[in-house]
Amino acid sequence: MRIDAYAQIQQVYNTKKATGAQKTAKPSFRDAVQISSQGKDFQFAKQAVGAAPDVRTEMTDPIKNSMQAGTYHVSDSDFADKLLEKYSALLAQ
Repeated sequence: MRIDAYAQIQQVYNTKKATGAQKTAKPSFRDAVQISSQGKDFQFAKQAVGAAPDVRTEMTDPIKNSMQAGTYHVSDSDFADKLLEKYSALLAQ
């Protein structure tokens, strides 16, 4: 058995223990964020839209009630006119 070879291997694996974290100098500047007035307006509008209900019940409730009561009727000619308007608008695109 060669002891000197073992000593060489042991030297390779002997490492110095890690020292504690070193203190670094504090930076002399700070990051800052500035939001433009347009960005603030956009955020305000986004919050207002988020708070608004998806369905305007004051508009839909009367129609819903008349449908449930069986008194809601749509004129065939009015329906056909609207349908043709939409179709014409699609063709114009």
